[in-house]
Amino acid sequence: MRALLVLAAVVSASALQAQAQPAESRTERFMRNCDRNYNRDLEPFCEIREVKLAVGQRVSIDGRDNGSVHFIGWDRNEVLVRAMVYTGAESASEAQALSKEVKITTSGDRVYADGPSNRRYSQWHVSYEVMVPRKMNLDAATTNGAVSVDGVEGRMDLEAVNGSIRLREVAGDVRAETSNGSVSAVLSGTTWRGNFLDLETTNGSVTLDLPRGFNAQLETGTVNGGMNIDFPVTVQGTIGRRITTKLGTGGPRVRAMTTNGGVRIREIR
Repeated sequence: MRALLVLAAVVSASALQAQAQPAESRTERFMRNCDRNYNRDLEPFCEIREVKLAVGQRVSIDGRDNGSVHFIGWDRNEVLVRAMVYTGAESASEAQALSKEVKITTSGDRVYADGPSNRRYSQWHVSYEVMVPRKMNLDAATTNGAVSVDGVEGRMDLEAVNGSIRLREVAGDVRAETSNGSVSAVLSGTTWRGNFLDLETTNGSVTLDLPRGFNAQLETGTVNGGMNIDFPVTVQGTIGRRITTKLGTGGPRVRAMTTNGGVRIREIR
């Protein structure tokens, strides 16, 4: 039976529980599932490291090869980065030793991890849960990992190669793009607060949830996939694989596009 080593020197279990929201947080779930979610051939080691950043104009997180990035807006004027560090090796002691070689680096407003090259029997990756003020500019980039933002307003540039992107209760000038993964957004209010929302994936579905009576200039479409808009819209000219329409009285541009995948736009109450 494999041994599970959990390092709590950086953030103890009791401290995590005290800081967690009523629902289980990502960091708690990460620690609980350390021995389940990764390479079954390796002995795992997991830890949480916390880094506080000075509040500036922007927070930029680089997930590197296999990390995900999750931003959450809160009512504090500070930025708290919780780095979820996973290492795996042939023995528990080797996995723990490998974790000491993984460094979380901050350079201005940018956060990323460095460590030795992954090998067949020696692997690591770092994902992030980042608590930020509700008005903050954000950048995120991942290769094999998801990106999400909850409850933040600002200029955002979010990019994944192989991973989904999920937005909820966001506003500002927002661009979110992935090559292989789904994109979804749940909007609030009566119109988009900002100049634009631009969602795009190459291989994946797009889901957009809009409040009833939402006002916007909507652009949506797909090349290879179905399109489902579950409320009436007015379209001038030929109806093709792309649609541009005014919702309500119009407003900022809301764009949701895919190349190979379906589009679903829903009205929420």
